[in-house]
Amino acid sequence: EVQLQASGGGSVQAGGSLRLSCAASGFTFDDYNIGWFRQAPGKEREGVSCINSVDGSTYYADSVKGRFTISSDNAKNTVYLQMNSLKPEDTAVYYCAAAPGIGVTTAQAILIMLSDDYWGQGTQVTVSS
Repeated sequence: EVQLQASGGGSVQAGGSLRLSCAASGFTFDDYNIGWFRQAPGKEREGVSCINSVDGSTYYADSVKGRFTISSDNAKNTVYLQMNSLKPEDTAVYYCAAAPGIGVTTAQAILIMLSDDYWGQGTQVTVSS
C-alpha cells in the first residue's frame, strides 16, 4: 500500500523552528516530486514547497522563501521541511503528497498534487505570537 505519513508538527512561539518529516512507504520516491502543503481553518489548501527527487530542484511559495528548507534522504525514503522563523500565519495542518518526477517540474507537480482528492493525515503546526 502506497502511503505518505507527515509528522513533526507541534506548537511553537513566533520565531521558533520545527522540522516536519514525510515518510514514504509502499514505493520509493526516487522518481517523484514530493511536496508539502498546508491548510489553515477557513482557507484553501496551498502548496508550500516541493522537491524533485530526480534532479534535486526545489520550489517554495513566496510566503516561505528564505525561512523554509526542503530536503530529502532517499536512503530513508523521507523528505523533510525545516521551518525557521515561524510566524502565526504559518499555523495550519501540513500535508505531504507525491507526483511523478520525470519530465514534471516542481511547479507543475504542485498543481497536480493540489488536484488530488485524497489527502492523508496531516500534522498540525501552531505558531503563537
